[in-house]
Amino acid sequence: MRADRLLLGVFFALLLVLPAVLPPFYVTLLNYIGLYAMVALGLVLLTGVGGLTSFGQAAFVGLGAYTTAFLTTATDLPGWIAWASNSPWIALVIGLVITASVALILGALTLKLSGHFLPLGTIAWGISLYYLFGTMESLGGHTGISGVPAVSLFGWTLKDGGQIYYLIWAFLLIAMLTTHNLLDSREGRAIRALKGGRIMAEAMGVNTSRARTVIFLLAALQACAAGWLYAHMQRFVNPTPFGVNLGIEYLFMAVIGGAGYIWGALVGATLITVLKQWLQDFLPQLLGSSGNFEVIVFGVLMVFVLHYARDGLWPIFKRFVPIRAPQKKIDANAADLPRRELPKAGEPILVAKDVTRKFGGLVANNNMSLEVHAGEILALIGPNGAGKSTMFNQVSGVDTPTSGEVLFLGKSVAGRDSREIARMGMSRTFQHVKLLPTMTVLENVAIGAHLRGNKGVLSAAWRMDRAEEARILKEAARQIERVGLQDLMYEEAGSLALGQQRILEIARALCADPCLLLLDEPAAGLRLKEKQALSELLRKLRAEGMATLIVEHDMDFVMNLVDRIVVMEFGQKIAEGLPDEIQKNPAVLEAYLGGVD
Repeated sequence: MRADRLLLGVFFALLLVLPAVLPPFYVTLLNYIGLYAMVALGLVLLTGVGGLTSFGQAAFVGLGAYTTAFLTTATDLPGWIAWASNSPWIALVIGLVITASVALILGALTLKLSGHFLPLGTIAWGISLYYLFGTMESLGGHTGISGVPAVSLFGWTLKDGGQIYYLIWAFLLIAMLTTHNLLDSREGRAIRALKGGRIMAEAMGVNTSRARTVIFLLAALQACAAGWLYAHMQRFVNPTPFGVNLGIEYLFMAVIGGAGYIWGALVGATLITVLKQWLQDFLPQLLGSSGNFEVIVFGVLMVFVLHYARDGLWPIFKRFVPIRAPQKKIDANAADLPRRELPKAGEPILVAKDVTRKFGGLVANNNMSLEVHAGEILALIGPNGAGKSTMFNQVSGVDTPTSGEVLFLGKSVAGRDSREIARMGMSRTFQHVKLLPTMTVLENVAIGAHLRGNKGVLSAAWRMDRAEEARILKEAARQIERVGLQDLMYEEAGSLALGQQRILEIARALCADPCLLLLDEPAAGLRLKEKQALSELLRKLRAEGMATLIVEHDMDFVMNLVDRIVVMEFGQKIAEGLPDEIQKNPAVLEAYLGGVD
């Protein structure tokens, strides 16, 4: 038996026996740890994985708690909703629906914000919901709602902490399992791709707005479920536990435990809950009870941990226990993903006609035209400031020309988002490598196949997507072998040399099954042997029928590789032709060398 499975078995065994051997006070403490860990788990998904900071999760806890408290204690509900007062379980479903609706509305308003505006927005609606709970007379105002009934399960009424303990931890373990399953899937890679930048994720076919909304919604629903459990454990609800101060504490739990790790939520919730309790017990004995010394000491300790454990405590714990993530196995018997038929050699794939792009009074591109044919490598070169990157953005659909048009496979690129263009068969790399450094080479490349799958969040969470996942991983492995990185398949992408990372980006682009590759300065920063390896790869792809457009500064790299060259200066095309012709062109020599004798 693997050591990590043995440790997991010991953990489950302890969870089962602890209520029988611990005093009620410690069982209650474990109940709070389980509830807090559920909320922190949502923040692991939202903040640690998705890169979105929220201080308002306590308000979603309040929605779950107040919904069940109101429905299960009200005696004069209207007929259309009176049926819901019969069961806390019905109240849970209604609470989840209400929370989902509120989260979708708040997400639509908040997730459009970026930078420091996003967390400020979450503080704003967190405060609003907190005061709403205390203001509405139907919810008991600041006095709250008492007499919340106990939960019954299979005829067993969970009246005390030792009984509801098992329900709380069952909820938490199921949430951890489904979150793990989700992250280990096509949808999970899309969520993790958010930290690599929205431009990269969109270029790989990820709907980043949807991905952000999904994790925001899941975090809210987990908080709602924790609130429902809290209400039926306490049998009483008032606004105090649902303020922004608790929202900050939940975020602390996620970050201290390890915001990028599922088990970090449990570690953070345990540490902070136990630490606060110890400080409240012992500091008044040492320093007196006239001040909130525990808050001061707690704050100092948190700053210390944040300073010396930037990734949280879970990665530190993992060093001392034999926990290793299993390698993903490639199923050679999995069906192949469908592949598009490449256009015939010489057929125009990309046609840019009279493209002009103005930024105010600056003309970045002026009547630029070029064509890329199937089975050829075309280079777009020019000195710094020539407008190459702007032109690259026009043909890739990142930007829209002021005038002129760009046709890809006969269809206009203008007005189409990056996902649609990727689906049409255009895939790209980036001037500055955009990878997810802590993910393996295999997982990074698999992101490129996002558009080639269709299983959703629920399928991923409950492992109903395994056949599709096997096909995607098989395709990713094929592309890794195609570019010569098969020996590094399970290495973290961040550990690769720059040249290998650039080739990895090409493998990711190929995983999207394109007919046109757009490479933005692929030779930048590479050593001679790395450039030679890259050239060999691109020649191999050309021989297979792939069309490639390269934007590049390195003249030696370009001249020995490409079929045709387009040269730009000051936003205009000054030359086009074969490499030998370009090397002798007076206008090109003037642009690069400042004149010739």
